[in-house]
Amino acid sequence: MKKLMLIVFSFMIITSLSACSEDDKTIPDAPPTQPEQQDDDNNSGEKKDNVKLQITIGETKFTATLQDNATAKAFKSLLPMTITMNELNRNEKYYDLPNSLPTAASNSGTIHSGDIMLYGSKTLVLFYKTFSTSYSYTKIGSIDDSSKLKEAIGLGNATVIFELGE
Repeated sequence: MKKLMLIVFSFMIITSLSACSEDDKTIPDAPPTQPEQQDDDNNSGEKKDNVKLQITIGETKFTATLQDNATAKAFKSLLPMTITMNELNRNEKYYDLPNSLPTAASNSGTIHSGDIMLYGSKTLVLFYKTFSTSYSYTKIGSIDDSSKLKEAIGLGNATVIFELGE
């Protein structure tokens, strides 16, 4: 048995030594290799993807900017869509999507007029008033200029068209 182990051990040493060759040695005059450049996405904190959304309510059109996150990307894949959004609390309109979207809910403390959010994993919410909240949402995007949003959306249910902007 000892003889067999000695043969196996010797074979392993010979094999590992033969794997080394002159080609594996570092050439002293070779320039040092440069590290790969990192993607700006990981360093900048800026939005890489400024995808624009067009929202139409009645005759009024709004431009919104989508977040660069999995929820916004999944939402974008549903577009275009025309939905009837229901009134809630005199500050928001909501619509229950047929399927769940990815979530990363957090509480910002303040909701702003024009915020487009996801409540839970299926409820799309468009806020038309600014207020404080203790609820958590996943941000999808926000309307760039929401000054006329409250007037356009009115009280009661509203038909809203979401489509990719130009």
